[in-house]
Amino acid sequence: MRDGLRAGGLALTVLGWSVLAPRLPQRWNPLPQMAFGGALAVLSRRSLGLRPPRLWRGVRWGSAVAVPVAAAVAATTLLPPVRAGMAARELPASPARWLLLRIPLATVWSEEVAFRAALRTAAEQAWGPDAGNLFAATVFGLSHIPDARAAGDPVLGTVLVTGAAGWGLGRLHARSGSLAAPMIVHLVLNEAGAVAALAIQRRRSARARPGRAARSAGRRSRS
Repeated sequence: MRDGLRAGGLALTVLGWSVLAPRLPQRWNPLPQMAFGGALAVLSRRSLGLRPPRLWRGVRWGSAVAVPVAAAVAATTLLPPVRAGMAARELPASPARWLLLRIPLATVWSEEVAFRAALRTAAEQAWGPDAGNLFAATVFGLSHIPDARAAGDPVLGTVLVTGAAGWGLGRLHARSGSLAAPMIVHLVLNEAGAVAALAIQRRRSARARPGRAARSAGRRSRS
């Protein structure tokens, strides 16, 4: 009972944070997210596994899984619907800040500590490994509802996809014994998607520039 209440309280906390965090000024990002992750890391330090030898086991597991994940992301960018979605996506004004700070610290660090180290571990203590991981993965999916609404993405599809990803990351954390494993995979997944979106938008922008220049020259010649 006590473990269940703790897991439920953590779930409400991280869901509340998922609603609050996007409302904070973007110039603060990633400091509040880092602080939130750091606070949960203090409470969950036993399940982090970020010291040798568990750290090296996590790095091995994470690297092994990250390679096919990166290949899968690259393959999906060949699909026209995926390319169209990436081309229409609104990207941050500073790609470097996005890639180097916001994804690794505001997203990967804070989410992995919150959902894998803290919530999954608490839920596992309350209901066992399988049910605990499913609970944490479900909450992980639900936490992406604000982002889906803000981006205009299908809410149900977003919850299902991110929930499935959360389930896999939770299994990886459990098998490796280190948060390094899901952090590596999560980082590669998000960075690969971000780089692909940047590349597609820049390529389309470069193709559009000659056409705009030609139309502008035509208008000047007629005037």
